[in-house]
Amino acid sequence: MYICSMSRTTYFVDVILPLSVPNLYTYRVPFEWNESIAIGKRVVVQFGRGKLYSALIRRIHENPPKQYAAKYIDSILDDSPIVNQKQFELWDWLSNYYMCTIGEVMIAALPGGLRLSSETKILLNQNYKEQSASIELSDKEYLIVDALEIRQVLTLTDISGIIEQKIVYPIIKSLIEKGVVVLQEELKEKFKPKIESYVKITEYADNEENLKTIFDALERKAPKQLDVVMAYVTLSKRYSQERVEVKKSDILKMVDGAEAALKSLVKKNTFEMYEREVGRLASFENENKISNLNEEQQKVFESINTQFFGKQKNNGKDEKPVSEDSSLSFGEGRGEVDVVLLHGVTSSGKTEIYVKLIEQAIAQGKQVLYLLPEIALTTQIINRLRKYFGEAVGVYHSKFNENERVEVWNNVLNLKPARPAGGSEICNFKLVIGARSALFLPFSNLGLVIVDEEHDTSFKQYDPAPRYNARDAAIYLAHIHKAKALLGSATPSLESYFNAQEGKYGFAEMTKRFGGIQMPEILIADVKEATRKKMMKSHFSPLLLDTVTLALEKKEQVILFQNRRGFAPQLECNMCAWVPQCANCDVSLTYHKVSNQLRCHYCGYSIKPPTKCAACGDTDLKMKGFGTEKIEEELSIFYPKARIARMDLDTTRSKFAHQHIIQDFEEGNIDILVGTQMVTKGLDFDNVSMVGILNADSMLNFPDFRSFERSYQLMAQVSGRAGRKNKRGKVIIQSQNPEHSIIQEVIANDFLSMYTNQLLDRKNFNYPPYFRLIEITVIHKDVDMVNASAKFLADALKKHFAKRVLGPEFPLVSRIRNLYHKNILLKVEREASVVQAKKVLTELLIKFKSTSDYKSVRVNIDVDPM
Repeated sequence: MYICSMSRTTYFVDVILPLSVPNLYTYRVPFEWNESIAIGKRVVVQFGRGKLYSALIRRIHENPPKQYAAKYIDSILDDSPIVNQKQFELWDWLSNYYMCTIGEVMIAALPGGLRLSSETKILLNQNYKEQSASIELSDKEYLIVDALEIRQVLTLTDISGIIEQKIVYPIIKSLIEKGVVVLQEELKEKFKPKIESYVKITEYADNEENLKTIFDALERKAPKQLDVVMAYVTLSKRYSQERVEVKKSDILKMVDGAEAALKSLVKKNTFEMYEREVGRLASFENENKISNLNEEQQKVFESINTQFFGKQKNNGKDEKPVSEDSSLSFGEGRGEVDVVLLHGVTSSGKTEIYVKLIEQAIAQGKQVLYLLPEIALTTQIINRLRKYFGEAVGVYHSKFNENERVEVWNNVLNLKPARPAGGSEICNFKLVIGARSALFLPFSNLGLVIVDEEHDTSFKQYDPAPRYNARDAAIYLAHIHKAKALLGSATPSLESYFNAQEGKYGFAEMTKRFGGIQMPEILIADVKEATRKKMMKSHFSPLLLDTVTLALEKKEQVILFQNRRGFAPQLECNMCAWVPQCANCDVSLTYHKVSNQLRCHYCGYSIKPPTKCAACGDTDLKMKGFGTEKIEEELSIFYPKARIARMDLDTTRSKFAHQHIIQDFEEGNIDILVGTQMVTKGLDFDNVSMVGILNADSMLNFPDFRSFERSYQLMAQVSGRAGRKNKRGKVIIQSQNPEHSIIQEVIANDFLSMYTNQLLDRKNFNYPPYFRLIEITVIHKDVDMVNASAKFLADALKKHFAKRVLGPEFPLVSRIRNLYHKNILLKVEREASVVQAKKVLTELLIKFKSTSDYKSVRVNIDVDPM
């Protein structure tokens, strides 16, 4: 890291601003700060008309800018760099590959708590008044606090005027660290730390003779209290070598009516109660030893190591590669590779292989990144991995508030290690689990990157820029660190599988479920035929209802998948077919019964359901279609005694909603779980014997070249939730076209057939993996302007790329938030230079934006759209 020595040399810094500007901007460094500046530190700079921003130093040099006079930096925010060189390499790659500005990458990468601007709003911390007596404030800090008590909210510009000082960042930083103020962004997620009550034996009762006296007294007079004491002795492992802390909740689970008994025992000086915060950065002890792999898992593990390192690694000793089993595809003999694709059927035990590889990397002193597509998945995986690796496991995703994200960031950076709540040891995360944003963390010694469910579309960032694919970015991140990348999935993306078959990636395959459990039995319910015979009950076929009934009678659990949330997709007039539309988007409104609203899933616009048709005035309005909310309601009619829950975007908006639903389902408190794609992805439940897919046709008929691939992936993944332990599961797929090739391939669990057929179509019609795609979207509030500008840009592109350009065409939803969209698709052959194509495209876009008629038109670029 470049750090300047103290001198009278005039230094300049090129900084990254948290704005969508193409270039770095240059500022001058005051002489007295020459020794303090370093690449990766934040500095406060003025940009534009008096606005202040926290920018990142990217370069330090002695060359003044030629086009403008360099302003001085206002202040330096950090004692040490918060971004390292390897992160900057990743940012540069993302900016170049996905054709966005480095400022947009910075906005995506840095937690909001590390990004400040003059418009950032400051609020008084709600807890400040309780602690104000113990907090020392300077005169200027008192002025700010007094102003906040009167006005509630201040911007940094306001504060600058109040204290009559231009540079206010250091003062605000001090107030944040003292817990006096918070940024408004921090209040968006109302985080409350989880407080757990613990029970502790008193010093008096901890004496064996006194404890015997207590036992004798309770046995005669208070048997319930004796049960509580015995539960404590068992849970605390009192007579083993290592005692453990005892949660109050665990005692309440073991002894019915223990609450009153505990209070009495506290009064009798037998127990003490104390509380501890058990947040995400709390201390976790290693509870389990890592289990041994079975024969197939061991062969795959050794094969992956062979492909990664060229020879086996076992306890630090090199061994000869194992011979290839003819029934498994290991991809051996290809030499060392940096990326391996692990294709393992659902419930084949891929996670156990991940655990072994993580253990190996940590033993070598390396950091590990474990990426998952959904927060719901991280909830379950966290619990499993913390049992193995304890407090070495960190978590990072969008449900964290800004304070937590900064804390994890600093921990990974080794800038400010996290102290576990209630613990005495400082811990640093060796393994980080997270959704796509976790790849931006400041790793310095990354040894292994695991991308689980690598096929999942949730790894793709759609808006705003950078529109990156976290799987591909993770592979490049591993390359920067000279680390290894493992992609895992039961249904790999066609591109990844193609790369493995072509030898670009290594390859390993697991064809059997762990423990010899059979793949689920998949049956088709012909909805068209059942409807003709009038056998359908609402949206449920007789076969599906009979199977659900049988599972519930056996005290087994059921998952029902419907890839649409809400109660009904639309409300329709029975007389003239009028459908209520969003005022801001070209899309019909979805009915949500809980809130009794018609709501737009694109912009959030909502209205109360009309009582009559706005077109013809008729009052006969009918609900059309069905979503998860309607399924949940109707199931309660068919199964009034069943405990039914729903997992979709509407029920998982709060911070711990995923965790609570999954925990309730794991503990058997839910009999039927209805959900959208969230229930399809890698979740592991022991007692699920039956899975129902309620409307396979809606996925298959979606107008997209990936729809068949995605339909196969979704159906195969959700089917894999059934029968994961002890017995074979059953899957019911409801469809009006049961002979569809994709449905038949799902039944046969024939991924290779699906892959071969789809690959042929992709080759014939010039789609990935044979061609790369770049989607250019023209956006404006005026539809005529969109049409004219899109045609102008498409014509310019066709002069250079000819038939490789498709469009312009309006997408399915052409107006969103009162802005019209029109797409142009550019196809580039895999053999051609995509770098050159992007260069030409960039030059054309610069000319396009400089055309006076189209300056107000916004253009979005999406490289490798999904």
